[in-house]
Amino acid sequence: MKKIANGIASLDLSMAIGDHQMVIHPALLWDDKDVILVDTGMPGMLPAIRAEMEQVGVPFARLSKVILTHQDFDHIGGLPEILATAERPIEVLAHELDKPYIEGEKPLIKHDPARGTPPSAKVDAVIGDGDVLPYVGGLTVIFTPGHTPGHISLYHAEHKTLITGDAIIANDGELVGPNESFTPDLPLAWKSIARFATFDVETALCYHGGICDKAVNEQFAKLANRA
Repeated sequence: MKKIANGIASLDLSMAIGDHQMVIHPALLWDDKDVILVDTGMPGMLPAIRAEMEQVGVPFARLSKVILTHQDFDHIGGLPEILATAERPIEVLAHELDKPYIEGEKPLIKHDPARGTPPSAKVDAVIGDGDVLPYVGGLTVIFTPGHTPGHISLYHAEHKTLITGDAIIANDGELVGPNESFTPDLPLAWKSIARFATFDVETALCYHGGICDKAVNEQFAKLANRA
């Protein structure tokens, strides 16, 4: 766990990909009223999520909302267990274009059927481009398709923090663009990344790559030129 600002933290969850270990980074946001988890990791990660939340001083029992950046297995896989274990109703929010995949009405675009049926859960509310969610000081929804049709990112204006989901990945603090191997529409993904240059960002949190907090606006400006 790494605290980004008062009420924002990056969780560090380890997962195995074949013989390799990698770390994914759901975001946790909280205030006196709400606790929001952005993306839920893989099935079986709930104990690690609980431990990370406790480390920052936010009990899992306070979790009130889950926002899903998109439909991929490593972002929605932990959701059913979270909902089943929660001590209070948890509202699930996602973009309408990815909602039918999250709810299991359509097969996940990038899921291998040989791995079995992926977890699914109900989306309680759809959110879209430009929506300002009235939680934890305000979260602006940025529609960033390309990685999936309904991919979104989130901007917290007060702390100038951008939660990118999988719209962009990072490597040792450097923003490097979309993951080409897992992005069906690369031209659209690059156009989505170019949108980030219109926001004032001091810290970017990438699900794959973690926190970037050095010259972030300059990095996005360079990437926008590539797009």
